[in-house]
Amino acid sequence: MSSAAIDHAHDHDHHHGPAKGISRWLFTTNHKDIGTLYLWFSFAMFLLGGTFALVIRAELFQPGLQFVEPNFFNQMTTMHGLVMVFGAVMPAFVGLANWMIPLMIGAPDMALPRMNNWSFWILPFAFTLMVSTLFMEGGGPNFGWTFYAPLSTTYAPDSVTYFIFAVHIMGASSIMGAINVIATILNMRAPGMTLMKMPLFVWTWLITAYLLIAVMPVLAGVVTMMLFDIHFGTSFFNAAGGGDPVLFQHLFWFFGHPEVYIMILPAFGIVSAIIPTFARKRLFGYDSMVYATASIAFLSFIVWAHHMFTVGMPLAGQLFFMYATMLIAVPTGVKVFNWVATMFRGAMTFETPMLFAIAFVVLFTIGGFTGVMLAITPADFQYHDTYFVVAHFHYVLVPGAVFSLMAAAYYWLPKWTGYMYDETLGKLHFWMSFVGVNLLFFPQHFLGLAGMPRRIPDYALQFANFNWISSVGAFLFGFSQLILLLVVIKCIRGGKKATAQVWEGAQGLEWTVPSPAPYHTFETPPDPSLIKAQ
Repeated sequence: MSSAAIDHAHDHDHHHGPAKGISRWLFTTNHKDIGTLYLWFSFAMFLLGGTFALVIRAELFQPGLQFVEPNFFNQMTTMHGLVMVFGAVMPAFVGLANWMIPLMIGAPDMALPRMNNWSFWILPFAFTLMVSTLFMEGGGPNFGWTFYAPLSTTYAPDSVTYFIFAVHIMGASSIMGAINVIATILNMRAPGMTLMKMPLFVWTWLITAYLLIAVMPVLAGVVTMMLFDIHFGTSFFNAAGGGDPVLFQHLFWFFGHPEVYIMILPAFGIVSAIIPTFARKRLFGYDSMVYATASIAFLSFIVWAHHMFTVGMPLAGQLFFMYATMLIAVPTGVKVFNWVATMFRGAMTFETPMLFAIAFVVLFTIGGFTGVMLAITPADFQYHDTYFVVAHFHYVLVPGAVFSLMAAAYYWLPKWTGYMYDETLGKLHFWMSFVGVNLLFFPQHFLGLAGMPRRIPDYALQFANFNWISSVGAFLFGFSQLILLLVVIKCIRGGKKATAQVWEGAQGLEWTVPSPAPYHTFETPPDPSLIKAQ
């Protein structure tokens, strides 16, 4: 090497701070910066998807058509689902993975930093493309977030082609993020950090990343088949040409059911970090939690057709998918038992992260119980495509995935910013969210049991009261998220200084670095004595 090159390398080694201005965010390869970008992007998408949901609930506030045309109502239903799943929940978990996994395993950064930058920056383009379809001639996608053929092929608006392209870009981002997580966890753990000493958040993300790599190509395949049916004369899903619309459902749900676990397994990891901290106890049954997570991931691949009990599948298929689905309740029950056992006789305190974590355990369990109800084939014939299903999956994904993300934000915010957040505002945010989310979704169980179909802009008079309550809950829950925005901005701007430890009972390597976490951490591996069994 020339002496100039050696000098340059030496200078680079000592360049510790971030770049200045907009170029810092455009070109950054630092895992903390990219994690921050993902988290802000997902929060913006959360507010956008929530706005779409409020359009839906405003329309359903009372019987009759109030504000929007049925076709636009369907576009809102579709966009709400797509933006929340692919734009809010998934990127938020990827953001947490970027921020926390290197800190938790004692790595200096993610394994593939340039790909990390690319995997984020293609997302804003994907979602701009997708949301722009609402302004195109004929409107945006209006066939539901599951985009069943032939609604999404034969009868779709012209903008569906842009939607397909946007889904491809999102999928590419997810696959790159997953490869990065796996490479980082398997290759960059600190000396002494064995697999069974990793924090559960790292374990859940390792397993989630394998799920992403397995199912995202299936989604890419099914939207490509849609593209060919629309533009190139094929008949994958067109019965008139010898295709099968039910084939679409099989392919979609082979992706879609593991996708549900992609959105909940990292939440299990977050809650498994928070509950031991505020119970001042070690997590009960660490090993069983790891095996339960792996079991859930495996089972998620063999239960997809429980979404399709009413398509006319043979009895043997119905029985297989019913029993396989019920089997998932076993490892999930292990997790709930372990969280409760961790809290049992603990010296518990109820800071905001713990409140969200406890709400997660209680309300996610309710969502799990309604899932077991839906798994019973003959009962599912009654529940299918009613508001009972809407209530079920929202109890899993809002008090489940979203509450865990909020818990994580409050839990690690002092580590990210160096300041303690406003506990009073945090608790106000929690209680408004808790009351709002239950007012919003609990009545929907009764609507579904009474026979109200999902995805309708108008309804019969007997459904009016529960819909009124549900819409009030929606606006309460939606607007209470502005408190979270206020808490985060206030925390970034200053406040009481946070210590390195932050929380009295917290365990793990991230609590050994200063708060805020320096721009570069663990350039030399941490002391192996700091790595304790979880």
